[in-house]
Amino acid sequence: MLDSIQQTFASNSSVGVGEAFWRLFAALLLGIAVAIIYRLTRGPRAQRSLLATLVMLSVLLSITTLVIGDNIARAFSIVGALSIVRFRTVVNDTRDTAFVIFAVAVGMAAGAGYTAVPLLSLPFVWCAAWICTPFQSGAPAKKLAYKATLRLSREHAQSTRVAEALTAQTKRCVLRGVTSAKGDASSVRVYAIRLESEAALLPLIESLQSLEGVQGVEVKRD
Repeated sequence: MLDSIQQTFASNSSVGVGEAFWRLFAALLLGIAVAIIYRLTRGPRAQRSLLATLVMLSVLLSITTLVIGDNIARAFSIVGALSIVRFRTVVNDTRDTAFVIFAVAVGMAAGAGYTAVPLLSLPFVWCAAWICTPFQSGAPAKKLAYKATLRLSREHAQSTRVAEALTAQTKRCVLRGVTSAKGDASSVRVYAIRLESEAALLPLIESLQSLEGVQGVEVKRD
């Protein structure tokens, strides 16, 4: 009985130490290539922790593939052992998940000795990720959209200095509406603005407050 169990899990792979080393080394290089493609195509939206994860996954899956070899019993054992692992990190973008799968595929291919396959796939995945990048280019800009509400004194209601200041310090400025209550000595103007960065918000407010005739400034996310 014991002999049969040992025979079931015995190593029947013909991969030597030297071959295993080069396969793991190829998996490391390919994992780094996957991480580079991810960083270049995702830009500021790239998760830093995921960069290391992609490289490690490639190497770890290569090790797993080497260990399994062509032994079916060992494959089921490893799958059962790995099934207890639980990840709590939330992936914000489905394309990040695609890169994780890419790293897994690259690692398994390198571990199995099919290095040419992941090498050929790198430019294709790069092109696919690069082509899809422009469709998400408007997401960061949307986060920098604000609604600026300014209260102006009646004598300065027709002044163009506020609009000029907004145009000069924002990426986009559109007047949404003007309100003025009867008997009130002030008018309210609402602008839709878009900033270059979060750092430009405070200087903009201070600049508007320093203008003559501006009685109040309120800026909220649109």
